[in-house]
Amino acid sequence: MARCTAPVNGHRSASARANCPACSSRGGYSSYSSYPSSYSSYGGSSSSSSSSRSSSPRPSWSSSGSSVVYTSTEIRTLTPVRKNVERRASKPDLRDVFLCHAWDDRKGVAKDLHDLLEGKGVSVWFSEKDVLLGSNLMREIDKGLAKSRIGIVMVTPSFLKRIEGEGVADKELSALLSTDLLVPIVHDTTYEDLRDVSPLLGSRSGLDTAEDALDNVAAKLAELVAL
Repeated sequence: MARCTAPVNGHRSASARANCPACSSRGGYSSYSSYPSSYSSYGGSSSSSSSSRSSSPRPSWSSSGSSVVYTSTEIRTLTPVRKNVERRASKPDLRDVFLCHAWDDRKGVAKDLHDLLEGKGVSVWFSEKDVLLGSNLMREIDKGLAKSRIGIVMVTPSFLKRIEGEGVADKELSALLSTDLLVPIVHDTTYEDLRDVSPLLGSRSGLDTAEDALDNVAAKLAELVAL
């Protein structure tokens, strides 16, 4: 029986096979040659990975060109407030924001937030400038609340002490809590500490300067009241 010569000569061509005494009489063509296997690598994966990048959520009141970034929780929290802002849009002569704060913060973080907001074109009711010497403070606060689109509560350690003592801040807070126009802003304290003093206010979500710089907080508030 004829023996295959592939181990010696190989069958890398038709002539090599024809010269093999064992394979020349068989039909078909079988090659022992190994061809380099080259597989194209496609570049589609890089584009898909870039497109799979999740984008930050954007509330309906924030313009597409805005650089302000919101969390999903903030959007849920601020949406009812925004709806009230839009509902009150037709009312004339409203300030954008009523700023509720502790007396001790009037020259500190409350003033800083006031200045940042006004620098972004937001009109702010602020007791330091809106309550004239000799005026009835509580009456002026009532008017300020009635003439503002939303209320901001600057929650600080000083504020927590004030509402425990049922001072002016506590009275402002009581009025704001009766509406859906309230945005608490926690600064140098926590929502847990707030809940210990005011469970009702602490049950409302808001903004936190431990998670966002004060300028970013002001930017979010400015977008919230923009019409």
